[in-house]
Amino acid sequence: MLSERELERYRRQTMIFSGAGQEKLKEATVFVAGAGGLGCPIALYLAAAGIGHIRLADRDTVDLSNLNRQVLHWDRDIGRAKVASAGEKIAALNPEIEVETARVVIDASNISDLAGDADVIVDALDNFETRYLLNDIALKRGIPLVHGAISGFFGQATTILPKKTPCLRCIFPKAPPKEVFPVIGTTPGVIGIVQANEVIKYLTGTGALLAGRLLLWDGLAATMETINVERQEKCGACGYLHEEVYL
Repeated sequence: MLSERELERYRRQTMIFSGAGQEKLKEATVFVAGAGGLGCPIALYLAAAGIGHIRLADRDTVDLSNLNRQVLHWDRDIGRAKVASAGEKIAALNPEIEVETARVVIDASNISDLAGDADVIVDALDNFETRYLLNDIALKRGIPLVHGAISGFFGQATTILPKKTPCLRCIFPKAPPKEVFPVIGTTPGVIGIVQANEVIKYLTGTGALLAGRLLLWDGLAATMETINVERQEKCGACGYLHEEVYL
């Protein structure tokens, strides 16, 4: 049940999806993989919305070069673990929620413990090798995965629903080469908020998700479009798992 304080805190939201919708947010566990450029706005807005349990994982420490885009990390946080810095800020923003942090390298040995019991998994990473691990656990456990990626003024997002939509490997069969890519801080802000919005819509059953669609943001032209994406029948991640659904 929502407390009187929570009813007042989320009053403008419950005008949209009612107290029952807000209770769904309160009861949810969301795993956010990454506490950097994307993870910061995602965690910030999920906390503000009242997601009851946010689990945040990242291995890195705050560096001066992060501060143009990673808005939960401030100058005073340089040298601190990103999860400590981000966790502290979102817990202060909303003391009604639970914040769990893990300073770890996300890999095959811990992905099940980190993400396996979540209601939604959010990809706020910067490399596809680990993204594919998120994709695999999402498919195995039937958990929605909200993907986002950025470079420069450009970004993308999609929502993967196991058994219903293309998975991440369907859309991106091969990982792009690793590189240090340019980033303007507003780009992860835009994409991160889109991802947080997808989480809220999924949990409350509100609106149409980016399911089977890839959103593309061009910050230079100030345009946003979506393109349809299709499941690949021979996808090694989801094709052999759910043939009866797709064929």
